[in-house]
Amino acid sequence: MAPRRRFAGMGQLRPARALLLLPVALIVLITIADVATPHVVLGPLLVIAPALTASFAGPWTTGGIGALAVAAQAFIGWHLGLHYSQDLLVQVLALTVTLLIVFYSMVRRWHRRQLAQVRSVAEAAQHALLWPLPSRLGPLQLACLYLSAEEEAEIGGDLYAAARTDGAVRVMIGDVQGKGLPAIGEAALLLGAFREAAHQHAALPQMALALEHSVTRYLADFEPADRAGERFVTAVLLEIPDDEPVIQMTSCGHPAPLLLGPDNTVTVPNLHPAPPLGVGITDPDDHTLDVLPFNSGNTLLLYTDGVIEARDRDGVFYPFAERAAQWSDKTPEALLHHIQRDLLAHTRGNLGDDIALIAIRRATAPHPQPPLVEQPRDAEGERMR
Repeated sequence: MAPRRRFAGMGQLRPARALLLLPVALIVLITIADVATPHVVLGPLLVIAPALTASFAGPWTTGGIGALAVAAQAFIGWHLGLHYSQDLLVQVLALTVTLLIVFYSMVRRWHRRQLAQVRSVAEAAQHALLWPLPSRLGPLQLACLYLSAEEEAEIGGDLYAAARTDGAVRVMIGDVQGKGLPAIGEAALLLGAFREAAHQHAALPQMALALEHSVTRYLADFEPADRAGERFVTAVLLEIPDDEPVIQMTSCGHPAPLLLGPDNTVTVPNLHPAPPLGVGITDPDDHTLDVLPFNSGNTLLLYTDGVIEARDRDGVFYPFAERAAQWSDKTPEALLHHIQRDLLAHTRGNLGDDIALIAIRRATAPHPQPPLVEQPRDAEGERMR
């Protein structure tokens, strides 16, 4: 396979090499034009070639094009008989601006390497905190999407997680109030607490209370004194049993999800939200357990408020429910793909807040096969009738 791949790539020029033909052609054209029109001085235009090269190539290639431009200027002077004339020397010295262009190219490459390192660290942090959800958990198909409002950031205060328990799947989506490193720290804490509490508590209200205690302890230790009581986390906790067509859900001040039907219908469940995590709730009865029907072919769409608060240039909010209903018959992965493209087109790529989405679809579960019963045999090994 490796030799075949190398052979396939030999017939194709890399983009940088293809672009390199442009400044070379520019030097040739300017040289020919300057020689053909001796009364028009075109030699100083040769500096355009290294300046153009610096936009897509490294310092060595830029320096090479600059040297080629200086050589072309010397050729023009030789052809026109301007040996050692003042005009020729001035034009050649003008091309020494190539050195500045090469220096700029070196600085730009250094910044690119720094940016690549930052991006790699951010990507590693994202995978460490937001584990990619599996495409299948029990009878459920899942897909997730995270869009950061910051151009060079990978993660923020939005979070999601899923856990497989005995006979059910538990999912959480949340949004930490605030931005920056404090929000990422709270998100990391809540994700770790959920992955542990999902296997320790039989009911969602008790699990929500355990998460409340975790967030409260964290804020007591790390929340600044001047911002006491201002930080919190909104979240939705849900449990989907394998053998029942229902969803059990507990909301902690988070927007209600969308329930998409196979016939392009969309329903917003009427939840009974409790206060957000981190406000000091001590009684599990404060968290209401809502039960919703969830049949085969239905898709549950969980999201953070960055989706419904996204606007276009005229300030019009993104019609999330209306657009999502158009793709209700798609798989979770295809559904999120359509929403991502449509949302970025609506906002022209300018998101005001981070966005997290989870699509969950109950697939048609296979009918269990009856267990095989071994028929008794006689002493000679024949099956008894």
